[in-house]
Amino acid sequence: MKKSIITKNIVIPAKAGIQTVLKILDSRFHGNDDQMRENSFLTACQGNRIHSLLLAPCCRTLIAFFMLFTSIAFAGDLSLQALIDEALLNSPEILSAKEAWKSSAYKIPQAKTLPDPEFMVQYQNEGWDRYTFGEMEGAQWMFSATQMFPFPGKLGIKKEMTRRDAEGFEANYNNVKLRVASKVKTAYYDLYFNHKSLEILNEKRGVLEKIESSALSRYSTGMASQQEVLMAQIEKSMLIEKEQMLGQSLKSGEAEINMILGRNIDTPLGKPSDIKQTAFAYSFEELQGKALNNSQELTVRGKMIKAGEAKVEMAKKEYYPDFNLTASVSKRKDPFEDMWSLGVGINIPLFYKKKQGLAVLEQKSALLQARHEYEEKKQAISFELKDNFLMAKTAETLTGLYKDGLIPQAEMALKASMAEYAAGKVEMIALLKNLNTLLDSKLQYHSQIVEKEKAIARIEALVGQGFKEIQK
Repeated sequence: MKKSIITKNIVIPAKAGIQTVLKILDSRFHGNDDQMRENSFLTACQGNRIHSLLLAPCCRTLIAFFMLFTSIAFAGDLSLQALIDEALLNSPEILSAKEAWKSSAYKIPQAKTLPDPEFMVQYQNEGWDRYTFGEMEGAQWMFSATQMFPFPGKLGIKKEMTRRDAEGFEANYNNVKLRVASKVKTAYYDLYFNHKSLEILNEKRGVLEKIESSALSRYSTGMASQQEVLMAQIEKSMLIEKEQMLGQSLKSGEAEINMILGRNIDTPLGKPSDIKQTAFAYSFEELQGKALNNSQELTVRGKMIKAGEAKVEMAKKEYYPDFNLTASVSKRKDPFEDMWSLGVGINIPLFYKKKQGLAVLEQKSALLQARHEYEEKKQAISFELKDNFLMAKTAETLTGLYKDGLIPQAEMALKASMAEYAAGKVEMIALLKNLNTLLDSKLQYHSQIVEKEKAIARIEALVGQGFKEIQK
């Protein structure tokens, strides 16, 4: 049996490797240290200071073994929270987004730094036939250094551009974490439904065996025809096809979870724990307001607009020239004195109509595109939110209908028809119909539970918060 281990409120998957265990323990032992490191990463890069806050490997290993072998209790076969924790640590999609954010943050100190200075060595000789240094007045060694200084304000705008880009990548990283958590939940709920469907098929097999036994008993006494026995046996045989299809879907669902978690695709998974239904007492307007305020996707688009505004300002600054300051020393031999010089050069935006002017129009057009994309994403989020809101509400209503109405009624109908069949008062076809009605109702009940939870998982990703966080 696959188990998960809980130590000090830490959920550790049974199949997790030592690196995963260490990561989980390290992040949980230090509270929100990992999040604080992520939040301070951008600030550290802006100050050109990248801090390393990791514990020494030996210390973390001791913590791991200490906590693993003290206060251990066993949870369900497959914990949803354990899968989410592992995905947040190991998902290739999340790791890729995090590195993209870190890479963009490294550009901030570069953008605000002056270009590299140039150093040049020259020798000037008089005549062609011999080396005349010290003999001729014009013979000299020349050493010069040149530094380019952008027009005042350009470096600040470049820093702003890269900072906004980095903030956009940070928001995308947070959005990817939300999306991956939603994917894990969706795949988990699908896996739960496949397991529950197999349980219901096994339940149906048990009832069919009782019906077949009753049919054989009645057939032996001449109260039923052989056709009734065959009908029960055919119904049992049809279960094999459904079990095979469910088995395929179950394996595919396990592979999907392993893919999201970055595991080997064939890693076996346990049976999902029973779903604890999420309370859903929110209005669409309440969720829409939170989505528009907290959505990481909108944050990404907003940062793109801010970066676009900085790029427009930078394009306008390109109308102004940059300065090249040059200092040089000319070394000559006695009796000739050394010489020095200072010079300033500027680039002249002579072709500004075809270059700088068009660059400004280009960046303004890109800025308008970013603003239109922001509005389009707002509309898309509102639609997706409405769609999933209606799904969740409908599924919640149907869940109550099946639980409190259809399933109890179908159970009573099946129980009555089995007794009446044994007494010869109803035919086999009516009995099988009542059986299928009951089991279909149970399948639909669990299907609606899953659909509701999947819709809620998608809503959480859109809103940017879990419902427990919203309640707070």
